[in-house]
Amino acid sequence: MQPAATVLFQGDSITDAGRDRARPDDLGRGYAALAAAALPGTTTVLNRGIGGDRLTDLRARWETDTLAHRPDLVSLLIGVNDTWRRHDSGLASPVDAWEDEYRELLHRLHAHCAPRLVLIEPFLVPVTAAQWTWREDLDPRIQAVRRLAAEHDALLLAADGLLNQAARTAGDPALIAADGVHPTPLGHRLLADAWLALVTEGA
Repeated sequence: MQPAATVLFQGDSITDAGRDRARPDDLGRGYAALAAAALPGTTTVLNRGIGGDRLTDLRARWETDTLAHRPDLVSLLIGVNDTWRRHDSGLASPVDAWEDEYRELLHRLHAHCAPRLVLIEPFLVPVTAAQWTWREDLDPRIQAVRRLAAEHDALLLAADGLLNQAARTAGDPALIAADGVHPTPLGHRLLADAWLALVTEGA
């Protein structure tokens, strides 16, 4: 990580992780804060994740919450709420249109300040039988993020496989993500460690 770099974590509640939005420097209690603690002291780290966001919500605040900060590195995790809202609220988010919208955000970002990119796959660690049906909608989004990472020469954090493998090793998926979506402290630590390894190796 270069001296005096600005790192921006962006996404939904998994990134938000209970941060105090009244304090712009608060990083929450999740993987972003854990990763930040291991970065050089001259690095400015910002967390602008907002719980409940779907991709369209992120798009609405992309200018103020991402571009305005002119970050040197952007880490983005978004997508599981697009799947979740389809299943609990009937809010459709067709994957093709979702991928195009995601691509547009990345094009805007590159045109604005061309930062390094870390794209984190959306993930699901099913804790109920019903959640396995979500994979029909989520898996194509994961593939879309992989395509976008290749297109934009981004670092890819393959979080879905990482956390599901950890769930098998732990013997209980709830030890990794209590509700299948939100990581436990162990789940956040696994994400942070993987993120740091990726960014350090890709430096």
